Amino acid sequence: MIAQFNGFEINPVHSGDAWKICDFCVVNAYRLKRFFPKTLEQNLSPTLSQIFVDKKIKQFQNRDEFLFTLKDSETRELAALIYLKELDWQKKQGEFAYATDYNFEGQGLATKSIQILSEYAFNSLELESLQIIAHKENLSSIKVATNNGFKWQKTLLNEFSPPNEQVLDMELYELSYQNAL
Repeated sequence: MIAQFNGFEINPVHSGDAWKICDFCVVNAYRLKRFFPKTLEQNLSPTLSQIFVDKKIKQFQNRDEFLFTLKDSETRELAALIYLKELDWQKKQGEFAYATDYNFEGQGLATKSIQILSEYAFNSLELESLQIIAHKENLSSIKVATNNGFKWQKTLLNEFSPPNEQVLDMELYELSYQNAL
């Protein structure tokens, strides 16, 4: 376990998570289809989810990408998925991406999770810079970034292509280890 707070816990993804991730993705498909289309398409059945989880475990072990789950400590219900991805070990930089189950939105869980995982990234992984990239209309994601001290850096033009949509500009927020102290 990475951390526990307010009856929730953050853990690295593990092989027993496949069913929960499948359920999470299917129930939240409308929330995931725009900004997490690959996660969604890789988790539309329990079999696909097991393949996804096995791949994510290997990536975690190889330090290529880290997928964390946020679960209710009592019910074990999956409340959020949090990625630490786009890792550049030369620059000591990584990017957070997160998706919260609609049943758990508005409770500050993503904000608290990013706070804890930022400390983990700086202290345990020895990263020096963290990023969050969000669309300007995704106010809850921007709030997670700013509430954790991430500062707006710039607009990334033509940064992301959601399925069946025009390419979107995205906003880049960063937190450096020095500023987090």
